[in-house]
Amino acid sequence: MSRKTKSILSILLFMAVLVIDQIIKVSVKTGMYLGERIEITSWFSLLFVENNGMAFGWELWGGKLFLTLFRIIAIFAIGWFITREIKRQQPMGYIICLTLVAAGAAGNIIDCLFYGVIFNTPPYPQVAELQPWGYGYGEFFYGKVVDMFYFPLVEWDMPDWMPFYSGQHCVFFSPVFNFADAAISCGIIALILFYNKKISQIHFKR
Repeated sequence: MSRKTKSILSILLFMAVLVIDQIIKVSVKTGMYLGERIEITSWFSLLFVENNGMAFGWELWGGKLFLTLFRIIAIFAIGWFITREIKRQQPMGYIICLTLVAAGAAGNIIDCLFYGVIFNTPPYPQVAELQPWGYGYGEFFYGKVVDMFYFPLVEWDMPDWMPFYSGQHCVFFSPVFNFADAAISCGIIALILFYNKKISQIHFKR
């Protein structure tokens, strides 16, 4: 496969992930109230939550502005790296994995940059609406990331005799995530499973 073809496919995949991610997020943001849960099956629900942190709602370190700036720098770094790897005629599967990571990160950056200035946060049970630029719930760089996919695969209650956790309700795989998070995770997992040798041989000389 030629360099040009790989570049075009990488760009198309990047744009496809971004578009799908934003369509889902905007649909949830403007169609569900914050905290609303729509049960699809016993093990899969749409649950509208927002977070300031990393993928899957993990807490951030260093503050919101630091996280957003770090993501932007990371996107440019990964983009440069993908371009270099295409020039080196690396396998298309490897390029796809890297592109998924870059696109997923970019999808969440869009939330952080713009959602605060273009969406409001109405009280329950109203849903958010688009606002004129600058009249949203926050400032530029300080938007919240929209999450919605919830997979409570197994739920159980701890027995009463269990120390410290007596009667506690437990859920296996409780994080709520979005399409961008899934793209990042799939890209990283595929890199580890199929391209671990390439990862261990990475160097940044031209």
